[in-house]
Amino acid sequence: MRAFFPVFKAFGMLMMVFGLIMLVPIGVSMTQADGAEGAFDEAMAVTLATGFLLWLLTRKDKRELKTRDGFLLVAMVWTFLPVFASIPLQLHLGLSFTDAYFEAVSGLTATGATLLSGLDDLPISINFWRTFLHWIGGMGVIVLAVAILPMLGVGGRQIFKAEMPGPVKEANLSPRITETARGFWVIYIVFTVACALMFQLAGMGGWDAVMHAFSVMGLGGLSTKDASLGHFNSVEIELVAMFFALISGISYVSHYLALHGRSWRAYRRDVELPFYLGVLAASILGLTLYLMAFDVYPDFATAVRYVAFHCISLATSLGFATTDYAQWPMFAQLWILFLGSFAACSGSTGGGIKMVRAIILYKQVFREILRSMHPRVVQPIKLAGNPVPGDIIYAVLAFGFIYMVSIVSLTLAMSASGLDIVTSFSAVVACINNTGPGLNLVGPSSTYAVLSDFQTWLCAFAMLLGRLEIFTLLVVLSPAFWRK
Repeated sequence: MRAFFPVFKAFGMLMMVFGLIMLVPIGVSMTQADGAEGAFDEAMAVTLATGFLLWLLTRKDKRELKTRDGFLLVAMVWTFLPVFASIPLQLHLGLSFTDAYFEAVSGLTATGATLLSGLDDLPISINFWRTFLHWIGGMGVIVLAVAILPMLGVGGRQIFKAEMPGPVKEANLSPRITETARGFWVIYIVFTVACALMFQLAGMGGWDAVMHAFSVMGLGGLSTKDASLGHFNSVEIELVAMFFALISGISYVSHYLALHGRSWRAYRRDVELPFYLGVLAASILGLTLYLMAFDVYPDFATAVRYVAFHCISLATSLGFATTDYAQWPMFAQLWILFLGSFAACSGSTGGGIKMVRAIILYKQVFREILRSMHPRVVQPIKLAGNPVPGDIIYAVLAFGFIYMVSIVSLTLAMSASGLDIVTSFSAVVACINNTGPGLNLVGPSSTYAVLSDFQTWLCAFAMLLGRLEIFTLLVVLSPAFWRK
């Protein structure tokens, strides 16, 4: 266990940073006099004290973090930081630890599943904290730490590689990982400010604009309103949300390279982007015509408005809703739910297996079909004109397999606990893809409060699996990881 002391030391420092971040909701609570300041004060004190004690006990262990350490640190951050993030919810709202932890995990993993109701009447600082967790978790606490920890004597490259989802090439990024991480955060902040300003211009109040901007840029989905974005019933607000959700669903590597190089070529070279936009466009058109055929909406314009919003919202894993799409035909509900499984690009703040993996899986299936007809043919899988190495193909196939196994296993566990199959399956899919709302009892017009404690913990585990792209968490849970 002592071999991991440098990891515990780094985690202790991260906890202290996280504790200091609580000064932001404390400031909001003080300026709004909403009565929640004491809960955040206690949470910050506990977080800072725990982090300092952990750092104090391990401060003498100094070495560069290795790849294995990076996996452990990432898993610890996403698993244990929600414990401290949940303290204000327990103290001020009186939630049980299970419910508060679920809400905090949902916030930090940018999932957006909630079991709270009466959001319109919550203190501003509580709603701010919930959506602020989206914003922090969307890009990743780790990436922020990569820009800070080198100054504290802790290297960040291994952590960054373990945190960034999908096959991201470092060769085209900044030579210094710290500079790259800072570049990502600068872009993230600029986009967030722009989103908040556009929301305000579209008619939102100042606080609502800021908090919904946090959710959109983190592709979370927690709202300050029980009716989600439907509360505002504004086409302009929906257009702003769709535009910035689309931006957030694109790889931040492409954003970085485009803005750093001041050229649109980075987007043209992004192999995922045409598929990302193409799938969304085809889904919007297809579902609009499908709902029109079933007379769900009276005219084409209304159908396009609601279909486009929910296709983009669920495909990017944002999870906002403007209408109860549980009233749509089941095919339409399932299609937009499945969009969240693969549509978002690698390196974005979205969830799911990511578009690049879906492309590789599709090309591998096509290659196997071709090989069945022509056994001697050589058909390499290519991305952007370059052959994909065999080890990456095998890794993607393994990921696809464990992804499906995870969904089936968790769905069976939910169903065995007494939940109907539609709710069980959709809750697992929504949580593991970090989408938020599911179908039936956990649909857009209801909350996860209907779940038992056991079911709530299963969903929290699914959110963590999805946010850490399954393997990061499974690596740490495997016995081989802990052997010397």
